Amino acid sequence: MLGNLLKRNAAMSVFSRGLATGVAPEAQKLKTFKIYRWNPDKPAEKPKLQDFQVDLNKCGPMVLDALLKIKDEQDSTLTLRRSCREGICGSCAMNIGGRNTLACLCKIDPDTSKQTKIYPLPHMYVIKDLVPDLTQFYKQYKSVQPYLQRTSVPEDGKENLQSIADRKKLDGLYECILCACCSTSCPSYWWNQEQYLGPAVLMQAYRWLIDSRDQASKVRKEMLQNSMSLYRCHTIMNCTRTCPKGLNPGLAIAEIKKSLATD
Repeated sequence: MLGNLLKRNAAMSVFSRGLATGVAPEAQKLKTFKIYRWNPDKPAEKPKLQDFQVDLNKCGPMVLDALLKIKDEQDSTLTLRRSCREGICGSCAMNIGGRNTLACLCKIDPDTSKQTKIYPLPHMYVIKDLVPDLTQFYKQYKSVQPYLQRTSVPEDGKENLQSIADRKKLDGLYECILCACCSTSCPSYWWNQEQYLGPAVLMQAYRWLIDSRDQASKVRKEMLQNSMSLYRCHTIMNCTRTCPKGLNPGLAIAEIKKSLATD
């Protein structure tokens, strides 16, 4: 009992000394975020940008931190996708400051005089607020059969072996997290997404085309040998510029074209 009383008196003494110094509390560092809002339950209301202010002194460094802080403290109806917050799942892909990226990897601009505008991925149907409908995107991914296909199995019944050199060919391809940032930055995909597969899916198609363990390359190439699935790419390279993982979908598409041309 006496020990607790002494601790409390000591704490009060420290607090009193702090007041005596006249140190003012840290000034707020308010940053304005303009966030796209649309509610399907209110279809008569047009989409809008809603302003939120966040004190950067009390917020983490990434845009996702600000969004979660807004959702937790200001408006619980704000809708967004997020999961890993480590740039691995691709869930929090959105358009931030005019660029498609991952909110968990995008640092907040510390300049409070500038507003940050946040939209869902462009040219996609919106489910609500910052959540786009990726049904077509995943349907296209499924169409390239993104899994190992073989007509034979190893005689010993164990794994399909691969040389170090062949494994290295997959670097820069397998890291794709299917966030759709690249595909939704591509004008060709905007206008032809019903038929053009887009950068992300084509890069995955190439990943399986060059896998030395796969034995379905002939069928895979036949699937791409038409005027729309592959050849709507005009090498604009928005896909490579915007990829949050630093990958090069444009190069993968060029390699597929070269492979089909030399068959």
